[in-house]
Amino acid sequence: CFFSDQMFPLSRPAALQLLRLFTTNTLPTLPCLTLFTKDPCPLCDEAKEALEPLKHRVRQTQVDISLPENRLWSDRYRWDIPVFHLNGQFVMKHRVDVVLLDKLLQDAEAQET
Repeated sequence: CFFSDQMFPLSRPAALQLLRLFTTNTLPTLPCLTLFTKDPCPLCDEAKEALEPLKHRVRQTQVDISLPENRLWSDRYRWDIPVFHLNGQFVMKHRVDVVLLDKLLQDAEAQET
């Protein structure tokens, strides 16, 4: 092992505190972009392609509204997909507005710092 007890003599509680510091505070939390979709959905396919340049700035999740467990979302968004939520909040539907999404991501990133 590269790091040994002799190199960094820390008590167990101090080592755990240091580990928590590096694992919780050094990694920024990416905003969560949720795409409500189903298959087939040509507009959803276009949206996924439009989101490609932004994929490193968000955690992307997809909700397939055609699945039985997503009936609530199907009732709400059946005629509007693709629908996008950012951090749980509705932001757009039908098509991706990349300029708006970029601004929202910049705002979210500014709040992280």
